[in-house]
Amino acid sequence: MLNDQEIRLYLERINYSGIMTADLATLTALHQAHMWHIPFENLDIHLNIPIKLSHPALFDKVVLKRRGGFCYELNYLFFALLSSLGFYTQLISAQVFNGKSYGPEFDHLLLLVTLNNQQFIADVGFGDSFQTPLAIHHHSHENAAYQIMQSDAFYTVMQKKSNQEYRPQYQFTLNTYDISDFADMCIYQQTSPASHFTQKSICSIATMEGRNTISNGCVIQTKHDRRTIHHISDIAEYRQRLQQYFQVSLPENTCIAALLHSKKIANQVGA
Repeated sequence: MLNDQEIRLYLERINYSGIMTADLATLTALHQAHMWHIPFENLDIHLNIPIKLSHPALFDKVVLKRRGGFCYELNYLFFALLSSLGFYTQLISAQVFNGKSYGPEFDHLLLLVTLNNQQFIADVGFGDSFQTPLAIHHHSHENAAYQIMQSDAFYTVMQKKSNQEYRPQYQFTLNTYDISDFADMCIYQQTSPASHFTQKSICSIATMEGRNTISNGCVIQTKHDRRTIHHISDIAEYRQRLQQYFQVSLPENTCIAALLHSKKIANQVGA
């Protein structure tokens, strides 16, 4: 649980100053504010900085140092905020779809929030995902950007982009867990060559118009379904873009070369 000062600082971090009632309106507003102000990123993995799944460590990184994180970090910290505000929130596990098959259990951490006997999933740690909570048992409109499909005990989050068919993002059950149950997969995601988190660095955040992303040495911007790509020219520009789009400032001694794909950039003096 977070204390009053930590709650205040967290809410300042996501620029939230609305009502504090544990209801759907507040949950929706908090979820969207989180998505707009805290990036999904895996930079520490490529900087060889171990990720610690404790509230003090995550609070220091995400709130005080104004960084982002991936699912185990962002959703676990959001769990702490919601629980401290009086929401009945639990941790659940999802298996991410890679285009061919689903990953292992604990591949992804998301939140189950129960309000007035209705269940919702909240997820501020998946990257390109829904910006507001999804009702699990609500029948979505056929043209909605996201739907939840049920098959036996499994629920699947389906995403529909413009002019495309629905595609699965991940599947989950309503089984609940402790954060310790995710520890082994969190280590795997940070260290295994087979983990997609070790394949490339990424920092991404939702905007009112779409999404801003830096992936290795590329800036990818989506505005109203229109996508543009810009190649970063040097280390100084990489730092400048991190600050411009995500308000992220890395320490001066950070090995920026580890975050870049281009050998030309990585070999510059001072990388």
